[in-house]
Amino acid sequence: MTEPTKVTTLDHVVIRFSGDSGDGMQLTGTIFSNLSAVFGNDISTFPDYPAEVRAPQGSLSGISGFQVHLGTKKVYTPGDKADVLVAMNPAALKVNVKNLRPGSIVIIDSDSFTTRDLEKAEFKTEDPIQELGLTNVQVVSAPISTMVRDGLAEFGLDNKSALRCKNMFTLGLVCWLFDRPLDHAMTMLQTKFAKKPDIAKANIKALTDGYNYGNNIHASVSTYRIEGSKQKPGVYMDVNGNNATSYGLIAAAEKGNLRLFLGSYPITPATDILHELSKHKNLGVITVQAEDEIAGICTAIGASFAGCLGVTSTSGPGLALKSEAIGLAMIAELPLVVIDVQRGGPSTGMPTKSEQADLMQALYGRNGESPVVVLAASTPTDCFDMAYWAGKLAVEHMSPVILLTDAFIANGSSAWRIPDYLNDYPAIKPNYVENYKSEEPWKAYRRDKESLVRYWAVPGTEGFTHRIGGLEKDYDTSSISTDPKNHQKMVQTRQGKIDKIADYIPEVEVLGDQDADLLIVGWGGTFGHLHEAMDILRQNGHKVGLAHFRFINPLPKNTEQILKQYPNVVVAEQNNGQFASYLRSKVKDFNPHKFNRIKGQPFVVSRLVEEFTKIMEGK
Repeated sequence: MTEPTKVTTLDHVVIRFSGDSGDGMQLTGTIFSNLSAVFGNDISTFPDYPAEVRAPQGSLSGISGFQVHLGTKKVYTPGDKADVLVAMNPAALKVNVKNLRPGSIVIIDSDSFTTRDLEKAEFKTEDPIQELGLTNVQVVSAPISTMVRDGLAEFGLDNKSALRCKNMFTLGLVCWLFDRPLDHAMTMLQTKFAKKPDIAKANIKALTDGYNYGNNIHASVSTYRIEGSKQKPGVYMDVNGNNATSYGLIAAAEKGNLRLFLGSYPITPATDILHELSKHKNLGVITVQAEDEIAGICTAIGASFAGCLGVTSTSGPGLALKSEAIGLAMIAELPLVVIDVQRGGPSTGMPTKSEQADLMQALYGRNGESPVVVLAASTPTDCFDMAYWAGKLAVEHMSPVILLTDAFIANGSSAWRIPDYLNDYPAIKPNYVENYKSEEPWKAYRRDKESLVRYWAVPGTEGFTHRIGGLEKDYDTSSISTDPKNHQKMVQTRQGKIDKIADYIPEVEVLGDQDADLLIVGWGGTFGHLHEAMDILRQNGHKVGLAHFRFINPLPKNTEQILKQYPNVVVAEQNNGQFASYLRSKVKDFNPHKFNRIKGQPFVVSRLVEEFTKIMEGK
């Protein structure tokens, strides 16, 4: 008689898929994340790409991973440790052993654990499980490669093509493990391989075989049940930060009745913004893949001058190359959105890893006094909101806006309720020259006296022929000027325009305890980890709050009030203390504790909890 399956019900679980770059772990994780979102789980994902593009197969440096955290309640991070690890080869097992919880399930392809494979992963014995000390885990060792080859024999695929389907076998096994129906996964595969129906059928067969294999071994391993949660009614999708950024830009352009123009040069990890926007010509989006970073931003500036919402996307090295052109847009006072998807630096650095080290470059990395608006998105779904805000502030205040995201939230994904932005989001009203009501003759740098925003005269507007550029202009006549007093006035006016934007943005909120003993301060993509750390500390009986900044320059109007009302403040960021230094320059006598990690990886929540506890205990 068959022994019944042992079922463990959990509120949340972390699964990590890991293997060589060619093993399809990113696709496997993406499909499983989508399945979980459709099922009603909240999710947070972390695609972890290898730094080496073509590392030797089976080597430690070539391991690609995809981690997904799913739960019945709000999930803020991809998780510190995995409850389930899919390791397609010995290197994947060895690289990820440090990320396993006690009692976790480890699924391995025994066909890939030959003596040669073990040597590539630098194992010294023939028993990697024993060598790694994995005594408190459930190991599911299956000849996945053999079963996939045998199962797909009817399709007449060569050995290499057949083995490319083994990731779908593991997906089927994991779907069985979490009681996920296969219908949605099959639909996704049919869509992905629509032009290759035989490949689609082979992948679906492997998927089904993996699911059925799970049924046959059900007595040897516990299974998990993660119930779906009650979500606010609406249409949901699994979205990553780069796609959400793209959709936010489209929404801003439509809300402002503008054409959206993206001039960009491919660079990791920002390229997907160019890819996504290029799919939406039907929405009036114009995309240009330029010859280099400088050409990309200059085409965007030209489009802004012509009346579009001009956008360029890049990462840290590209932002450095664009600095002179950002200064041009600033002094010409044209609307421009610059997306910087931060990565590990400096120089080429670590292109596939995440960091928050471009903040000072965004704030000050230009010649002369060149103030611009700086924003930062906090989660994959928040990329939509902040891209929308970037477009709004750029066109309403005639200024470049730099939006900082990072590789973690750009590649990571969350379940997203598609918003009704036409009704629920604030209006976008460009300061067109038609709003100019003064009796004085209009000049190119005439500006609204309250906001200091110059009027936008789109070329072709009758009666408003004008010329702008990178040379300093006279405040009154808009002609080229080298007068010292005028230059002082124009510098102060441009700075004043940026400072006044604080009147148009939300104040920073404190989450958690309003009478906290410790205020955690963060910005950008660290929100989820800091929020989870705060929740754990509060569960442990501590009074803790979180102030997370999305508006960086200018800072929200209540920044000083918030920072000075708590006895202990810690600024946590993935750099060497840039935001802490910036806050100290803006808030008198502000001397926070600092928590800095620059490892190219997300924060570890348990480490945050440990360090924040020490601060509260005065250690």
